[in-house]
Amino acid sequence: MTPALIWLIVGIVFMVAEVLSGDLVLIMLGVGALVGAGSAALTGNAFIDVAVFGVASIGLLVLVRPTLKRRFMAGPDVKTNTDALIGARALVLSPVDSESGQVKLAGDTWSARSFIHDQRIEPGTTVTVVEISGATAVVSAEP
Repeated sequence: MTPALIWLIVGIVFMVAEVLSGDLVLIMLGVGALVGAGSAALTGNAFIDVAVFGVASIGLLVLVRPTLKRRFMAGPDVKTNTDALIGARALVLSPVDSESGQVKLAGDTWSARSFIHDQRIEPGTTVTVVEISGATAVVSAEP
């Protein structure tokens, strides 16, 4: 077997093993081994091949892995529960003032109060949810 083929097999084995570990270490070593295979095909010098493998692997582990890990671990920025309702539009069902009222929000009837202290919002008005305070939607009339 030629050294380039051995490096190629080692690289593929590392990449397959990465599927089981999922830690993004073996994939970096696998890519390093593939770069080592390229070096073996070009130079044929075992010392250069090992050095290229080492530099490529360490470079990938230090420079690429942290960025990939941050990207994969962050996940999507999806708002859920009451956070998803902030900024949503609602329809006033009963007069809303700083103390009480009702709005239709996301298909449900919510108790509501106005964001501005002395503001009174009449039924049929479209409002925007500013915040959710407990089970009460704090709303502001749209301009």
